[in-house]
Amino acid sequence: METTFLMVKPDGVQRDLIGEVISRVEERGLRIVAMKMLHLERNTAEEHYAEHEGKDFYETLLDYITSGPVVAMALKGNKAISLVRDMVGDTDPKDASPGTIRGDFGIDIGRNIVHAADSEESAERELDIFFEGSDFVDYRKVEEDWIYE
Repeated sequence: METTFLMVKPDGVQRDLIGEVISRVEERGLRIVAMKMLHLERNTAEEHYAEHEGKDFYETLLDYITSGPVVAMALKGNKAISLVRDMVGDTDPKDASPGTIRGDFGIDIGRNIVHAADSEESAERELDIFFEGSDFVDYRKVEEDWIYE
């Protein structure tokens, strides 16, 4: 079981797609073990996107991600990191397959609905930015009793 990070970005919140994203997460059998809506402060955005510092799109990215509320989630499940990456699709919606979140709802590379951790290291780092230990609520789904026992 892995825990990964998924965030509905300001365009997803503003377009009322939070429920759609959550539905897709739940339909794939992932557990939401922490979730919060917040308006990112610039310093949090800088920490989250530190790997992009110095790139030509960095300032635009920071302006965008701090422009409105986001919904941050910790998702737990079997191979959660790769599963979520497959669910969200390519970063640029024009390259994302139909059936993926970005393929179905993304407008352009700057408004692509969601961010998802791309590795175990990224997931751990991003979860630490957005959540504290007391934010997590773990539980078992009913069907897991049938699968894992």
